[in-house]
Amino acid sequence: MNSKAAAYRQQNDTAQLVERHAPLVKRIAHHLMARLPASVLVDDLIQSGMIGLLEAAKNFDGSKGASFETFAGIRIRGAMLDEIRKGDWTPRSVHKNSRAITEAISLVERETGRDARDVEIAAKLNVSINDYHQMLNEVNAGKLIGIEDLGVSEDVITTEQSKGNDSPLEDLMQGAFQKALAYAITTLPEREAIVLSLYYDEELNLREIGEVLDVSESRVSQIHSQAMLKLKARMQSWQAEE
Repeated sequence: MNSKAAAYRQQNDTAQLVERHAPLVKRIAHHLMARLPASVLVDDLIQSGMIGLLEAAKNFDGSKGASFETFAGIRIRGAMLDEIRKGDWTPRSVHKNSRAITEAISLVERETGRDARDVEIAAKLNVSINDYHQMLNEVNAGKLIGIEDLGVSEDVITTEQSKGNDSPLEDLMQGAFQKALAYAITTLPEREAIVLSLYYDEELNLREIGEVLDVSESRVSQIHSQAMLKLKARMQSWQAEE
């Protein structure tokens, strides 16, 4: 009888957590939609996100130190990204361009010892500056390039440290990676760092960021893509050194 009562209470608690945080699923879905093609339906994201929320409610352990909203946000976003990537609509050429840009950034920065500029990256790719900007737009729209692709959660932008890792070694490794990533972010040009902060910390969409910076949504997309590809290039170098 006691076990049945406990099971019922746990089921009721799970249901309450899901109901209370359902708006979080919608907020994350609409945030992701800002950088996805029109062919992706927000209802599909919400559906997969609700599954992530349900799993989070069932598996949450408050003793780990993280709040449920933080824990659920990572699970919800992860479920949405998994669903999107299952049906990858991105042309192979876009993936190829993403790799080529990352490599070009690495080459330019090794050669110059400073932050790579648009014109230098375009020259290394042997394309015009307009074609390079178009490549950035396609990479941003066709492939989710975000902090989570670097192996950490979006919390690193706000310099929060992850909690509840499985071992002290994992905690140390993750901490070192986050410190290296946080430092890499500080080396970005001011405008690129501002875009990342507004996008991941303030959770503004590309249009809203454009209004803040007084540039077009397309230009914000380019800045975001270039910033993320620079971080990806720099963190690959860090990992290689390690």
